[in-house]
Amino acid sequence: MGKHTNPNPDESGAEMDPAWECAGKGACELKQRRFADTIMPHILNLYGSCAKAKDFDMYAPNASFEDPLTHAQGVKQIKSAFYSLSKVFGESKIVEYHIQESVIAPGKKEILIDNKQHYKLLGKNIHMISLIKLYVENDKIVRHEDWWDKKPLRNRDTVSFPLVGRVMEMGRRGLMLATHAMMGFGKDPSSH
Repeated sequence: MGKHTNPNPDESGAEMDPAWECAGKGACELKQRRFADTIMPHILNLYGSCAKAKDFDMYAPNASFEDPLTHAQGVKQIKSAFYSLSKVFGESKIVEYHIQESVIAPGKKEILIDNKQHYKLLGKNIHMISLIKLYVENDKIVRHEDWWDKKPLRNRDTVSFPLVGRVMEMGRRGLMLATHAMMGFGKDPSSH
């Protein structure tokens, strides 16, 4: 991690790292920042239809994104999925959220973002609850799932008939490939 400087150095002139919290001349306590806190501004940009290329730096190159409509594989398809939000909705944003972060193995984390999303489609307000599940390895997201109404994604592992689940997976991949083509194959929008 890079060095952070405190704009208010102590009397000795030394600058303090803001990760440390001190009260008067008492003991100092390290306030550890969660990985989720560093990526949340980027997640809000993605869901708020205002993502920039740098917002996707949090993903591993082979990361996946899946919601009930699409299954994106790789950062370029993930870009297409999120860049398309502004083409479909007049507004989109996460309006409330609660984060839980757990270490599941050395270098691996699971981040759960319990949230409420707002969309505007054809002038109509749509509010939806969602559970965003992020699987992180070595500080990069490798899998991003968005469970609408907090219901698990339906696939060959979660439905009674695996063949039906497989067909659902193929439908999401097909819709994603069409979206990916429509969005210029993950090309970042120009900033003109």
